[in-house]
Amino acid sequence: MDVLKRVPIKEQEPKVRAANFEEVCLGYSKEEAMEEAARCLNCKNAQCIKGCPVGIDIPAFIGQIKEGNFEQSYQTISESSALPAVCGRVCPQESQCEGKCIRGFKGDPVSIGKLERFSADWAASNGIKPSAASEHKAQKVAIIGSGPAGLTCAGDLARLGYDVTIFEALHEAGGVLVYGIPEFRLPKERVVAKEVENVQSLGVKIETNVVIGKSVTIDELMEKEGFEAVFIGSGAGLPKFMGIPGEQANGVFSANEFLTRNNLMKSFKEYDTPISEGKKVVVVGGGNVAMDAARTALRLGAEVHIVYRRSEAELPARVEEVHHAKEEGIIFDLLQNPTEILVDENGWVRGIKIIKMELGEPDASGRRRPVEIPGSEYEIECDTVIMSLGTSPNPLISSTTDGLDINRWQCIVASEENGQTSKPGVFAGGDAVTGAATVILAMGAGKAAAKGIHEYLSNK
Repeated sequence: MDVLKRVPIKEQEPKVRAANFEEVCLGYSKEEAMEEAARCLNCKNAQCIKGCPVGIDIPAFIGQIKEGNFEQSYQTISESSALPAVCGRVCPQESQCEGKCIRGFKGDPVSIGKLERFSADWAASNGIKPSAASEHKAQKVAIIGSGPAGLTCAGDLARLGYDVTIFEALHEAGGVLVYGIPEFRLPKERVVAKEVENVQSLGVKIETNVVIGKSVTIDELMEKEGFEAVFIGSGAGLPKFMGIPGEQANGVFSANEFLTRNNLMKSFKEYDTPISEGKKVVVVGGGNVAMDAARTALRLGAEVHIVYRRSEAELPARVEEVHHAKEEGIIFDLLQNPTEILVDENGWVRGIKIIKMELGEPDASGRRRPVEIPGSEYEIECDTVIMSLGTSPNPLISSTTDGLDINRWQCIVASEENGQTSKPGVFAGGDAVTGAATVILAMGAGKAAAKGIHEYLSNK
């Protein structure tokens, strides 16, 4: 065994997986997981924990895998994380826990994410549930949204004994985990549904098809239904567009709509929610959502281009996702930016006009600003354009709640430390506060808010 090299993980072959929606990564076997776990140095001052937004005791759970104590490994993770099977698949470990792994200084960092996934998958296949609270409180807490922030906040509060109810606007719980992330990265029935069931096993109730601000308001929950605290984890589902000519044409989608139709409404299985698949698709953007949209379109039979205005070094998507996209045949048109969507006489997309870019001086984010190259415009023939330019929170909740401050981006203003908003008893976290971010950062915000709610109710 070479301790400097991580144990390879099995994956579907690129040509095979590009034609199906089965999970790309196949995970570790028991023997492979124990071998990889043996690479951990069990550092006393573990930097990996500091890199984890939810503070999992990483050396402890890995050490338990090394010894074959898989159930205890899962329970160790579950003390800090409500969604280990999800995090093991979609967290950007390379820039968080694994990015701080001491092993990584002279070799490959320990595959912390893949080991977390193994532990959670083993628990699911053996019917192991997280430990529930030993005592119960009468105080009721409402959670708005069943995405990663809401599920995490609900799970932590249920462990503390509170009477917790999640209100979800859609017909299925899971938020962005079910509507935003494709099946080939995050299986819905085998992974997401099991994680939701685990949260429910702690005593959390979930009510679907409840649109807060329409079905009931936050003020009504607190004044008429007896909820003493509310957590807003409604995410950021309002898509952004470029404002260029032709964006209203048939065949232009936001990545949010395209992925929701495929992931939640199962249009790829020919359900009653079809979507124009397209034979040549252009995805505008370079984040994880852009990769998900592009790889989904590819699986629906299209030739797919990703158009991004910066270079590969600035791509915000995970390195693993970019690598998988390239393997599967996605074409990357980098340092290029759309200026117009070309429309035929019937109102359908017939192409997109592109201008080439070069990198200039750094902007406020520290990245070099893309600058247009005059006279470099050209056209790409296509029949579908998917805009993946980020999202912002839906203003419905903030506009129907008295005393709730928002900023100029329509994000709810809340404390980073404990999620407290300007309205007493109302807390918020995740994308509803920060704008679109990662699953694990939303979970971290949910944990912080659960702690804040516990302190608030304890002192009330």
